[in-house]
Amino acid sequence: MDINLTTMQVLALSVTGMCHALLGSIKVPLARQLNINEARMGGLVSVFGFTLIPMAFAAGVFADKFGPQSVVAGGLVLLILSVIVLAHLKSYRMAVVSVLLLGTGWSAAVNVLNATQGPAFLPLDEIATRLSFAMNLGDFVFGMGAFLMPIGIAYCLRRLGLRRTFLTFAGLIALPLVLTFAVDWGRIAPPAAATSDLTFADLLSDKLVLVCCFAFFFHVPVEASVAAWATTLMMDSGASEKRASYMLSAFWLSFTVSRLIAALGIPVGTDHTVLIGMAVALVVVLLALMRSTTERMTGFLVVAAGLILGPIFPILIAQLVGHVDPTLTGRAIGLFFCIGGIGWAVIPLLVGRMASRSSVKKSFSLIAICASCLLVLTIVLSQLESSTAEKKDEAPAKPLKQAQVTTPMTPAVRIDGNWTRSVEEREQRSNEDRG
Repeated sequence: MDINLTTMQVLALSVTGMCHALLGSIKVPLARQLNINEARMGGLVSVFGFTLIPMAFAAGVFADKFGPQSVVAGGLVLLILSVIVLAHLKSYRMAVVSVLLLGTGWSAAVNVLNATQGPAFLPLDEIATRLSFAMNLGDFVFGMGAFLMPIGIAYCLRRLGLRRTFLTFAGLIALPLVLTFAVDWGRIAPPAAATSDLTFADLLSDKLVLVCCFAFFFHVPVEASVAAWATTLMMDSGASEKRASYMLSAFWLSFTVSRLIAALGIPVGTDHTVLIGMAVALVVVLLALMRSTTERMTGFLVVAAGLILGPIFPILIAQLVGHVDPTLTGRAIGLFFCIGGIGWAVIPLLVGRMASRSSVKKSFSLIAICASCLLVLTIVLSQLESSTAEKKDEAPAKPLKQAQVTTPMTPAVRIDGNWTRSVEEREQRSNEDRG
């Protein structure tokens, strides 16, 4: 492993986790400084969410065309600019500009960081079999950044004030930015604009890719909705506002720690079984939340939901990244976040409207339906992966050593019988094009 890559990955994941929790952490002092109400503050959150949908895909295209270094460095630069604008806010328009920069930079950085989880935390020859370990470990680091952000912001605001706090945070983001120039990117990714006859249409025609994306479409609104309405569910069950706030913190802590547990505890080759089991448990917990009437039981179920939800995203994206050709990794991750972002933006909005007409518990029937769809898709994903593995076993042997040198992020050419061609075929076509 490249120590510079690992260090950069840890620092970058930490600061992107902090940026993910930034708006929630500064909501009160920002609203006070700009003299804005909850509706306008909610508008800033929406701007961040909707920015992710197009920018996640655009970042993937740029990563495949220009290389991951330029995209992750550009993303970190945009994050620094966003925080600097926040430090000098004078109007709501400036806040909108800052959030647009925040969403754009965050999307670009996260796209590449998800693609480099494997080589950052694993030897190259173990990536194919242990990628979910790397994804869970990296997302644990990301989650700890998000968990520590509100605490760090509260401390710094008391000691430094709003402007100096943001400028200090900008300096922290600069650390992984500097390290991006020390990483040997040639060892962990295909060359920028690598010769390949694979296109975005190949992604859209691949069933496993689409199943992963739509599984995320149904997963992410469940995660967002449980986090958004956990305090309401607790208070409806008789908890005080203070205790409800504590249980929300407990949800995020269990959510984050579960990823470390998954990284260390899931046996190699059991990802699909674990994913299906978690989807089943998630449906059960959500149905129980809808029926729970006591504070203790609701609190237990909220924490249980955090433990179940945490590892689902890392396992899903590990299946995606481990499946696609390295020259399509950026676009695949972009498509994944783009489709998931639509679910993130739309479904919680529908849940909120249902809750305003009836109750939060009744509106969670929509979330339970999403979890049921996730369960069905995890079963389909397992069957597709088994079918792909059988085709790979039946295919003739390929020059794996040559494939490792050409595309070191994946230690072997994946032979699906559908769209990923061998190294020999690519070189032959490249020579024909030159001729």
